[in-house]
Amino acid sequence: MTTEDTLSSGSFNLILWAARQRGADPESLRRSVGVDSTVLQHPDGRVPIRAVQQLWQEAIRATGQPDLPLQLGELINPLALGVLAYVLMNCPTLEKALEKLFHYQDIACEGVRTIGQREGNHYYLTLTLTSPAIQYPDYTLTSELSVYLSAFRALTGQPVVAEEIRFSFPEPGNLPAYARVFGPARLTFGVKKTVLVLNADWLTTPILNANPALFALFEQHADELLGKLRPGNPDPPILADRVKQEIVTLLKGEEPTLALVADHLAMGVRTLQLHLKDEGYTYQQLLDEVRHDLAVRHLREPHFSTTDIAYLLGFSEPSVFYRTFKKWTGSTPGAFRTSVLRNSA
Repeated sequence: MTTEDTLSSGSFNLILWAARQRGADPESLRRSVGVDSTVLQHPDGRVPIRAVQQLWQEAIRATGQPDLPLQLGELINPLALGVLAYVLMNCPTLEKALEKLFHYQDIACEGVRTIGQREGNHYYLTLTLTSPAIQYPDYTLTSELSVYLSAFRALTGQPVVAEEIRFSFPEPGNLPAYARVFGPARLTFGVKKTVLVLNADWLTTPILNANPALFALFEQHADELLGKLRPGNPDPPILADRVKQEIVTLLKGEEPTLALVADHLAMGVRTLQLHLKDEGYTYQQLLDEVRHDLAVRHLREPHFSTTDIAYLLGFSEPSVFYRTFKKWTGSTPGAFRTSVLRNSA
C-alpha cells in the first residue's frame, strides 16, 4: 500500500475526459504518466498525486491549451464524483453541502484542504495545499476552484458567482482566461492564501436533485431492503420494522442518531428504547443490521468504491467501516467484493 497522497481514479478519469474534449488522446496521456489502466477501471482505484501533476503537464502539451485546468469545471460534469456528489445533492442548502464537502473531500483528493468560514455578509472558502507532491499549485488550485463554482451552480440551478478570489501564486500570463472563467469576481494574485469569497446569501439556496440516476441507484437498494424487512415472519416486531425504515430513509451520508429517529417517529428517546427492549432489540442492533445489508448490496455492485460505501453508510472513517464489516462477516470489504466477483464470473 502506498503512503503517497492520492487522487481518486474517478477524479483522474475526469481530467482525461476534459483533455479528450480538447482533442487529446486519453490513452496516450495515461501511458505517458505511467498509470495502470486497471487502476482507473476499479472503483477503489487511487492515483498518486505526483502522476496527476504530470498529467496536467502532458494534457496541456497535447491540447495546446495552457488554461486547461481553468476549463475543468466547464468540460466535465461536476456532479459525477460518485458518492461525494450524491451526499452533496441530498443536502437541504448550499451551506450544508459545503459542510459535507469539507468533511468528505479526501474521497476525491488528499492534496488540498478546503475549509469555510462565515464572517458577516461574506463566506470565505480557503484552499490550502497539503501534499508535497504538488509541483504546480496554479493547476491544482484553479482546477479545484473551477470545479467548485461549476458544482455550486449545478447543485442549486442558480448562477452562483464569487465576489472575489485571491490566489496564492503570481499573476499568470493568461489573465483574460481567468477573467472569463471566474468573472465577475475581483481577482488578486501573489497573496498568502487562496480564498474564494461568496456573498453569504448564497448559503441558504436550496439544493436541487440534479443527478436522479445516482439517487435512484441508492433508492433502489433502500427499497429492496425495506421490502425484506419482514422475511417470512408472520408477526414481525412492528416498531423495530418502523425504526429500520427510518434508518434507511435517514442513512444518507451520516449516521442517524437515536434521537433523530425517535423524533421522526414522534416518540421520546427513552420511550423508544424501552419499547425496542420489550421486542428484544436495541437501536444499535437495528442500525448495524441495516448497515450490514446495505453494505453487502453495495459491494455486489461496481458503482461505489469501498471508501464511498463507508461514507454513504455514515461511518466516520473508512477504517471504521473496514473493521466493522470484518467483525460482521469475517472478511474485509475488499476481500468480500473480490470473492463475489470471482464467484459470479
